[in-house]
Formats: sequence, C-alpha cells, structure tokens
Amino acid sequence: MYFAALLARTEDGWQASDTELDNVETLSDLADLARESSVDDDTVLMLIEQEDSWFGVVRVDGEDDPRVYLSDAAAARRNAYGSMLTDELLGRDEAESDLGSLPDLDGTEDGEPEPDEDEADASAAARPVPAGPLGDHLILEDLGVGPRELRSFDGDALSGIADALGCTEVLEAVR
Repeated sequence: MYFAALLARTEDGWQASDTELDNVETLSDLADLARESSVDDDTVLMLIEQEDSWFGVVRVDGEDDPRVYLSDAAAARRNAYGSMLTDELLGRDEAESDLGSLPDLDGTEDGEPEPDEDEADASAAARPVPAGPLGDHLILEDLGVGPRELRSFDGDALSGIADALGCTEVLEAVR
C-alpha cells in the first residue's frame, strides 16, 4: 500500500491534497499532475511513501524539469510507481548520453555499427539498481532539509519531511 500527496507552496504556506496515481505512467505525467495543483508556478512536491520501506520526493518548480529523490531505489523498484521513478533516474545518465555523441568513446571502433535502441534499452535495464538513495539529494535543501537530514528519514518519512517544512498539520489532514 502506498500513500501519495501533493504539497503546493503558496504565499500563505503549504496546501496539501491527496492524489491518486492511477493515470500516471511517466515522470512527465507526474509533473503535469503536480503543475495542475501549482499556484502561480510555485514549488509543488509530490510525496510518495510505500509502507515504511521507501519514500520518494518529486519536485516541480514551474516549467523546470522535475527533480526526483528516492530513499531506497532497490526497494522502490518493487513498486510500479517507484519502478517508474527508478527507471527514469537510471535512464537519465547524462554522462552516458553525452559519451554516445563523441567519436570512439562509446566502445566501438570506426566503422562498427552503433547498438540499436533495443540493445541500448536492454543494457540500461540490465544495470543493477543501487540499494539506498538515488536521485537529487539537494532536492529540499533550499526549503531547509539538507541531504544528511533527508537521508536520515525512516519509518514515517513523509511526516518527518512535513515537520521539517512546517506543514505537518496540512499533510496529516489529507491522510
């Protein structure tokens, strides 16, 4: 069982709403859902928690690309929404995509064909999922939750995050 909530930052503080993720298939879908609850393109946090085994934070600031943090990627991988976020994080390896555009740095010789997309997808899927945190450890730093504190949350992590943000009552109202 999972719990998901949106926290939208406003001039008056945080507004919370619970949300269903039934129609969410991609990170873009999740970002669109978050933007719908945004007030004046302010920060929106999507908080997802899976029975104390992992939690995730997706942050959307206006039209910027969403930022993601997972507390335990290996545990999240066992859940449909966690798996989607884990795949997104592992698939965004900019170093790999940048290397692919440089000559002779991708492991092929001149004249050797590049791997097709199916082979590249299979290679990405075969990469091991790290146990432990994955993603943007600085996702909440400007809101007063540094990387060390973020990694220290366990148990009811979303309540800990809400407490650190000063919006515990708002979050608890939607639980």
